[in-house]
Amino acid sequence: LSEGHGGGHGDHDGEFNFGEIMIHQMIHTIEFVLGAISNTASYLRLWALSLAHAELSDVFWDRVLMGQVRSGSSFVVIFVAFAVWAAATFMVLLVMETLSAFLHALRLHWVEFQNKFYMGDGYKFVPFDYKRLESADAGNAED
Repeated sequence: LSEGHGGGHGDHDGEFNFGEIMIHQMIHTIEFVLGAISNTASYLRLWALSLAHAELSDVFWDRVLMGQVRSGSSFVVIFVAFAVWAAATFMVLLVMETLSAFLHALRLHWVEFQNKFYMGDGYKFVPFDYKRLESADAGNAED
């Protein structure tokens, strides 16, 4: 290879060091495997919340409503039991699904974003600002 060509291996000025490359690739492999396990565990957590909601709804159905139907209660008692079952199921649905949505959003921000896009290079984060953009345009117009 001629001078100035890295041969597809980056801009390295020294010799090819197999040991260094091997260690570097091992580190990347370990990071990939740990990331895959972490992502799987995160999705399992969301699945467990969904399963818990379904099971709690089933328990409320069996204990509250079907218990009254099996005991031969009057229509009014069964109607009240249905209202209790509907309210309890709705509250569990509301709380658990809100928690599930929150955890999923948190997972996407911290697990997916941090693994794929975030590089802690030490550059200060500067958020987008129209005022700064306008002042930069005004400064360029004067030049």
